[in-house]
Amino acid sequence: MKTLKALLVPALLSMFFVLTSATDAGKENERITKSTSVLHDFAKMKESIPATLINQSQAVIVIPNMINAGLAIGGKRGKGVAMVRLADGKWSNPVFVTFTGGSFGLQAGVQSVDLVLVFKHAATLTKAKSGDFTIGGDISAAAGPVGRSSTASTDVKLDAEVYSYSRSKGLFAGLSVNGSNISIDKSANANFYGASASDSKAIFATAKSPSEHVTGLKTALNAMQ
Repeated sequence: MKTLKALLVPALLSMFFVLTSATDAGKENERITKSTSVLHDFAKMKESIPATLINQSQAVIVIPNMINAGLAIGGKRGKGVAMVRLADGKWSNPVFVTFTGGSFGLQAGVQSVDLVLVFKHAATLTKAKSGDFTIGGDISAAAGPVGRSSTASTDVKLDAEVYSYSRSKGLFAGLSVNGSNISIDKSANANFYGASASDSKAIFATAKSPSEHVTGLKTALNAMQ
């Protein structure tokens, strides 16, 4: 009987930690899943992010279901994920981020927007001071060119650091991102990766992950190239 208890207790504890971890990371898994759905939806659109631009990009941020609390103008806030391209061409594991700011112009009645930001350089994210940065000023931003074909952006001078794509109810929504703030969601990173492995620079530096949610996210992004 003592031997049986000695075997059962560690097994039950292991099961408890696994279940607790899965429960704790539920919100983060949901955020990754929603971000994956955004990429799938963008890929289906006739006028979407050009494959050429994705191929040239070194970092991407996806913010699903960003809420617009006002009419035409006002603050916007959403939570999503960021990934950078590593030296071997693979995408890094996702870092959880928060987006604050932005205005829609003539977009009265819009309730939620899916936002994708495409970055020319990964260092914009990996070297962000204090874990956050503001788009605009030193980091130029522009509405991205559209068209899924590989030649869609051939004649476009890609001079901006960030290209933004926003979608509402299946249509492009025209969201301005200049003046918006991107901050690292440290609590979400700790919740998903563990407190000892939640540093954003460390997460950006690796592509290995046992999570099927992360694998699905990367697959969706690769499919857009």
